Amino acid sequence: MLLHDKVAVVYGAGGAIGAAVARAFASEGARVVLTGRSLGPVDAVAEQIIAAGGSADAAQVDALDEPAIDRHLQSVIDAAGRVDISFNAVGIPNAEILGVPLVDLEAGLFALPVTTYAMSYFLTARLAARRMVARASGVIMTVTASHARTGIPSVGGYGPAMAAKEALTRALSAELAPRGIRVVGLRPQAMPESRTIRDAYEPRAEALGMTWDQWLEVLAGRTHPRRLMTLAELADMAAFLASDRASGVTGTTLNLTMGSLDD
Repeated sequence: MLLHDKVAVVYGAGGAIGAAVARAFASEGARVVLTGRSLGPVDAVAEQIIAAGGSADAAQVDALDEPAIDRHLQSVIDAAGRVDISFNAVGIPNAEILGVPLVDLEAGLFALPVTTYAMSYFLTARLAARRMVARASGVIMTVTASHARTGIPSVGGYGPAMAAKEALTRALSAELAPRGIRVVGLRPQAMPESRTIRDAYEPRAEALGMTWDQWLEVLAGRTHPRRLMTLAELADMAAFLASDRASGVTGTTLNLTMGSLDD
């Protein structure tokens, strides 16, 4: 197993991406601690993991509340002795932002995803790193989107938010890699199984002038295999990147857009 005996904390584990990554980590032997702002969704995922024979715990943690994150991480250290992997999959869908042209968007709504995504990633990464340096070992991870590298209309500050997270991945790695900690990200294009892509489509449906199926066909047509990535493919890649088999990968965001974006 790729992650045998590893301890992984997943933030935003009640969402589609966080849940898929948590399940993949557990299937590869990790002890997974799932967190979210609401306990119900993460509890449900933890129960699924346990029913499948994995090891999982759930906790209610606001990934923008630094003291809460700190207290929870210390409880993980007290129980498990260490944290090997920190994965931030926190999301903030907001229908007031999507579908509104930038020239019409209120400044506070523009700033909301930029500050929220970057701050959540910064807080969870920083607090995990402080625990990891003692062992000179650990992996800090997050997920972004194609918005980071290409212009997409009517998505407000989500593009700058994703770009900020990718810049933070590089900066964190430059500081932490000499201390034994890898920092990596994953950038998928779109995954129809995730609620995120539906949230991105619905407010913009009229402006796009496409049905849901037509829009998915357009997105798939931009990839080399003419299909979109699945959650399982993303999660399997996350498990590999979190493992010691990927020890040479740090300071980068892996392009999982299936050829729709060039690096």
